[in-house]
Amino acid sequence: MRAVGASLKSEDHPRSRHAESHGSPASGFAALGLSDTMLAAIAQANYIEPTPIQAGLIPRALAGVDVLGQAQTGTGKTAAFVIPILEIVGGHDKASGPRALVLVPTRELAVQVRGEFDKLAHGSRLLTVPLYGGKPIRSQIEKLKRGADVVVGTPGRVLDHIGRGTLRLDSLKMVVLDEADRMLDIGFRPDIEKILRKCPTDRQTLLLSATVPPPVERLARRYMHEPESLNFSPKDIGVDTITQYYFTVDPQRKFDLLVKLLRREDPKQAIIFCRTKRGTDRVQNNLQKKFEGTACIHGDLQQRARDRVMEQFREGKVRILVATDVVGRGIDVSSISHIVNYDIPEFCDDYVHRVGRTGRMGREGTAYTFVTPEEGNELTRIEIRINKLLERAEIDGFDAVARPVAQVPRVPSAHEVATASEAPAASEAKAPKATPPLGRGGRSPRRFRRAL
Repeated sequence: MRAVGASLKSEDHPRSRHAESHGSPASGFAALGLSDTMLAAIAQANYIEPTPIQAGLIPRALAGVDVLGQAQTGTGKTAAFVIPILEIVGGHDKASGPRALVLVPTRELAVQVRGEFDKLAHGSRLLTVPLYGGKPIRSQIEKLKRGADVVVGTPGRVLDHIGRGTLRLDSLKMVVLDEADRMLDIGFRPDIEKILRKCPTDRQTLLLSATVPPPVERLARRYMHEPESLNFSPKDIGVDTITQYYFTVDPQRKFDLLVKLLRREDPKQAIIFCRTKRGTDRVQNNLQKKFEGTACIHGDLQQRARDRVMEQFREGKVRILVATDVVGRGIDVSSISHIVNYDIPEFCDDYVHRVGRTGRMGREGTAYTFVTPEEGNELTRIEIRINKLLERAEIDGFDAVARPVAQVPRVPSAHEVATASEAPAASEAKAPKATPPLGRGGRSPRRFRRAL
């Protein structure tokens, strides 16, 4: 446990108070008490006004308080912890090791967070080193030897460097757990706890999570010192700027529906989410025959290929990205106009994060979810989770669900007529039972209830 009263105080972090001299681009951030250097970097990044999480988290972090912050992606969360780290860490002399550590669940998010540090460190000499799997560990060791002010990494690779003795945590002043719920979901809890136990007890800890389930609360109670809880999540998880629809579709008609949907919508950029790596490859291989600028990304791709695909997607060279949930969180590409859940997500929170790839920072977006007749209950759970009913969508001229084939009545023979008249009871016994009308999702209305 962190020692009581050992948190960093605001007076430990010298910074200029003459922010008023800056022009309007940084005027909103000037009220947060940031240094001139930081305000200049913010203006350079073209950040005009702080988002709610930035306005709420930055002052508390600068005051040295441990913060448990709940916020959805797309709200400016990354800059909310990058800015105070740069203010607190950037004013100190070189130490024998990094002074800030940011743990993230995926390689892609590590790359993005490192990019935010580089962007907002404009005008300073602060060095950020990313540590994640899929890259040669030798080159990472060399970068650590040359000196790192901030380390951004996935728990497994960070723990690997600690075990090798190539990463020292003695000088840490701040630790950030970004997307904490996702890290716990994918099994990083043991690694996270091992890392936190090796960190100085007088560190400051920021834990950021889209949701705060009991495992995240337990982690906060055990490894944070009297954390302040700040909730920046909207009461209605279904973001107002995202229009959300669903299609009822037979499994064998999914791909045809996807092609017709993409041709009708003509998205600026879209992510097609699949549940499996094999399914991702299959959908992408078929899509690239019909659409230019199509690529895929999943965990089995080599890191070099994943980095190349994400770079091309950010540059707009890739217009349609087929992906697993590896990009379901933390990937901030502002031009994504459409999300398609080709496979309905297994967990409700994954739905929230998938559709959160569009509608970023107040922009409008559209999300479609393909629901097979057997998946009506999964759709209901999503609607309950987001407290919103998805609107049913259709494409003119396309039957997403096969219609029953009409049976041509057969004229019975004279013998069959005579047999039926002699044994009416037997005839009634053989008569097929009436099939109740199917409700939404293909289930009987009595078994399927919508969220209210």
